[in-house]
Amino acid sequence: MKKILSIFLMLVMVLSLSTVSMAADDTTVNLTIVHTNDTHARIQSANGIIGFAKISTKVNELRAANPNLLLVDVGDTFHGQTIATLVKGESIAKVLNAMGYDVMVPGNHDFNYGQDRLLELKGMLNFPMISANIENEDGTHYLPGFTIKTIGGLKVGIFGLTTPETAYKTHPDNVTGLTFQNPIERAKDMVDLLKDNVDVLVCVGHIGEDAGSEFTSKKIIEAVDGIDVFVDGHSHTTKPDGEMVNNTLLVQTGSYDANLGIVNLTVTNGQITAKTAELFTIEEAADLADDPAVIDVIADVAAANALITEVKVGETSVLLEGTRELVRTGETNLGNLITNAMLYETGAQIAITNGGGIRDSIQAGDITKGDVITVLPFGNYIITLDVKGSDIITALENGLTDYPAAKGAFPHVAGITFTFDPEKPAMERVTSVMFNGMELDPDKYYSVATNDFMAAGGDGFTSLGASKQTGEFAALDEALIEYLDVVDPASVKVEGRVNLYDPNAPVTEPEVTQPEVTQPEEMTMTYTIVSGDVLWKIAQMYDTTWEELAKLNNLEDPNMIFPGNTLVVPAK
Repeated sequence: MKKILSIFLMLVMVLSLSTVSMAADDTTVNLTIVHTNDTHARIQSANGIIGFAKISTKVNELRAANPNLLLVDVGDTFHGQTIATLVKGESIAKVLNAMGYDVMVPGNHDFNYGQDRLLELKGMLNFPMISANIENEDGTHYLPGFTIKTIGGLKVGIFGLTTPETAYKTHPDNVTGLTFQNPIERAKDMVDLLKDNVDVLVCVGHIGEDAGSEFTSKKIIEAVDGIDVFVDGHSHTTKPDGEMVNNTLLVQTGSYDANLGIVNLTVTNGQITAKTAELFTIEEAADLADDPAVIDVIADVAAANALITEVKVGETSVLLEGTRELVRTGETNLGNLITNAMLYETGAQIAITNGGGIRDSIQAGDITKGDVITVLPFGNYIITLDVKGSDIITALENGLTDYPAAKGAFPHVAGITFTFDPEKPAMERVTSVMFNGMELDPDKYYSVATNDFMAAGGDGFTSLGASKQTGEFAALDEALIEYLDVVDPASVKVEGRVNLYDPNAPVTEPEVTQPEVTQPEEMTMTYTIVSGDVLWKIAQMYDTTWEELAKLNNLEDPNMIFPGNTLVVPAK
């Protein structure tokens, strides 16, 4: 009954607007749709980024040339950079308002502060946030499904869709109680509801074109007639001239405001007679002046944030590599540094984190807190789990399914090395996992440190989500800052933790070295390490800490302990 009432209210809204005349006969109206997607809070100009102040100047130029302009954003907007995360997206809402946006749809990462915070951000906006396929637990709509705007005498209907992948491409706790309904079915509902009451029908969809996705923008367009323009996001796809699919113009700008999307429609006697799309590029934006109104908003927010972000927390003599395409396809020194920090923080045997959680590189020089937050912006904290060896292998397989294509779930590890064969079918690619110089035992349980997003089954890591939680530790950014206090980042290199299978590679036995042990004067005894031991568990047996054991045994790396070796431990 609640769903029926909701649909009835939509109809009332449409019918109430239908009293406004649609385009008159013998008229031609030019409509410009300007669009952004997947900016991930990159509002400031930088290398490869136009910046919202210059985008605002361009939008103002386009409005001056044609006041019949619609400015839309297609999500993944409020989160991703320090300027946003320190104030949970409020800074971005202020900038969007200053630029005069007309409508937006949320993306999966817009839920990163939680569903309640997203509604708070919606309340800060001077324009509607819409999505037709998100439902609350009681079946009511989380957001309005559509809006109708009258522009130049045209009635423009706009409805929103959010990828169902949001259920696992933000922390699952952020969307507890929400369901992301089939976007094809909801698109059909919206077209049926709106098509006879508007001149132009636009879908703003954070859906994307990723090959592994169950629902893509093209699948929706192919199944649903009547959408004039589909403004897409999520997959970071660049479409210089757009693409006609089933008489629908599909557009997307790429990501990180490297481009601004511009669609021009000609509507003659109520019928669309021409559709064109183009991208305004960063090269074309080079000579644009910044919009002072937007610059003032950004400057106010940045000044307040600077007190926190400019604190130095370390330094590096080398680039710490976090480029999206690299961390989602292979091992990098920054991925190794982060997973090392996870082991340092927890004393676990193994660490696994997802490449999609690493959002930027750190340049050589001083490292600030702001740099670390930019790399790890999600506020994730570290969880330890007892994970069966076979489930660890399943987790690695999950991250490798799309290789060589980039995937956010690509695994960065510490405490283990693994080899995989991309020629094999997905979920059958891992050929070897080595732990402490021996093959990982699929029937044994290991202490695994991961982030809380993955521990909850996010990014498809369901085998981790089903494991027993044993501990909860610091946030990832805090753990990395602590680790930078004790390690030279330049000493952490790409060292073969992730390897492609080579059928011609010689088989070599790993060398196991006995650590040098300094006998202290106090009462001690020796302990022989057995398979599956980890320093923190041994420490618990002898009422001490893993840090004390590491110091007692002169262990440079507390994870490098091997079965058969002995440790000096306090006498019981």
